[in-house]
Amino acid sequence: MRQRILALAGAGQRTRRTIMNAVSFEIAPELRPFVDQILDRTAALYASARQPFDRLHHEMNLCACHANGCPLDFTRMVGADDFNLAHDVFGIDRHLDRDTGRLTDHFLPRFAKRQD
Repeated sequence: MRQRILALAGAGQRTRRTIMNAVSFEIAPELRPFVDQILDRTAALYASARQPFDRLHHEMNLCACHANGCPLDFTRMVGADDFNLAHDVFGIDRHLDRDTGRLTDHFLPRFAKRQD
């Protein structure tokens, strides 16, 4: 099916359908309140810098990062100071490959879950 979609799209072209099939945004329901708190804090950072804030954009970034290869420790992230929170949120925004949901350029968020 995927080959058929790519063939229909033509060489080098991406379609919305192929991108949507490649990236997962699913996180466990119990993590949703933590993500909401992180987004509230991120909105406050944007407001203090007098910059527009797109909540959905950042929510999708966090969820895609978490669900596609770099699980985040949202409970630790909620308790982070502004500097470290900004590092992760803005770093994810800059380094997230929106076609795959994976981080690029060897970026590793400070609140990535530790691998045992």
